Amino acid sequence: MGLWKNIAALAARAVDDAECPDCPPGPPGEDPAFSTAVTALGAKLAKADGRPDSLEYAAFSKVFTAEGSSAGNIQRLYDLASQTTLGYESYARRLAKRYRRCPEVLEDVLDGLFHIAGADGAVTGDELDYLEHVALHLEVPVLTFRRLKATHLGLGAEDPYGVLSVPHDASDEEVRSAWRKLIAESHPDRAAARGLPADFAHVAQIKAAAINAAYDSVTRERRSFAEAGAV
Repeated sequence: MGLWKNIAALAARAVDDAECPDCPPGPPGEDPAFSTAVTALGAKLAKADGRPDSLEYAAFSKVFTAEGSSAGNIQRLYDLASQTTLGYESYARRLAKRYRRCPEVLEDVLDGLFHIAGADGAVTGDELDYLEHVALHLEVPVLTFRRLKATHLGLGAEDPYGVLSVPHDASDEEVRSAWRKLIAESHPDRAAARGLPADFAHVAQIKAAAINAAYDSVTRERRSFAEAGAV
């Protein structure tokens, strides 16, 4: 069965599917509430930069494939939802409530939205803001969002996780191990042992300072997240 099975019947249903406290049985693609929400989120993402186009709908169709009998309904819903970005929060919150015990599904939705945003070759600041707010309402952890962002857009030059060469959702122990390894490798004595000129000792000190600063930044931020209950 396709992702969008029974989508047309959703509007006539009296039961609020988002009230279910457990993950629905079967694949998400067979869940009309899921289908409606991701269609609306994808369409409103296309509107976020002010110019929805065929490339974004093509990417949407590739990520969230509709079966033949549902394609027309999906296209109509998408066209309607893409007229404005208003209301995306409620769709994201419904998904979060319905799939709270299936966080991997919510991450997959966000991953698909990142793919759609980049379909035209660039992710605008407005689109990135939209994705960040959707992640917030989906209750996707901050570090998971950053990992997805880095996967699709690359690491920023000043990203401390990039300095440490670890993903954003690496465990604390993985971060600590990476820091120790890099500090050991950047020690001036190591540079001398590799036969590098004495001037490289200064370079090694600068590198070690950057590594320590990155580690301090990551640990400080994670401590703040933990205290705020955000991670």
